[in-house]
Amino acid sequence: MNHQQLTINNQQSIPTLESLAYIPYLDSNGCIREDIQKQIGVYGIFNQDKVLQFVGYSRDIYLSLKQHLVRQPQNCYWLKIQTIERPSRSILEAIRQAWIAENGVIPPGNEQEETVWTKSIDAKPTMTESEKAQYNQSDELGKTKILKQVARKVESEIKEQLRDRGVTMDIRFNPKLKEQGLLDLK
Repeated sequence: MNHQQLTINNQQSIPTLESLAYIPYLDSNGCIREDIQKQIGVYGIFNQDKVLQFVGYSRDIYLSLKQHLVRQPQNCYWLKIQTIERPSRSILEAIRQAWIAENGVIPPGNEQEETVWTKSIDAKPTMTESEKAQYNQSDELGKTKILKQVARKVESEIKEQLRDRGVTMDIRFNPKLKEQGLLDLK
């Protein structure tokens, strides 16, 4: 295997993960680079020590990176990105698998921590004993109110972590999901 390029399906050449430059997750203004909005491609996310945490692909890299930042702010410091012109799940998946293999170790976000990287944030486990008791004694409307309250508490903690990281871009969570005790970006 050439250390600069990998070949997919004997036709498409893609750079190895090692050959790509590290890009700061946030620019000097505390935002994710807007030039990757609506870009299709594969991305590797690295922690502060430049250890690979997750390899994913998306039809809109910007939106995916924003979701990952909200879910894992402590692990999103550096990026490596490869865009492609036309969406092709087989090409995207081949690049993702090649980068994971090249890394030598499956990143935590692609194995044991996959849920925290790819699924909505579940605020329910943060419920206090009194919130749980109140929840168990409530009707459907009361349960919804308690779940929203718990989700808002977790949302506030996440936004504080993001502020501490220097994030300035607008972060809005889906209000409908809060009613289920879940957080995900709108």
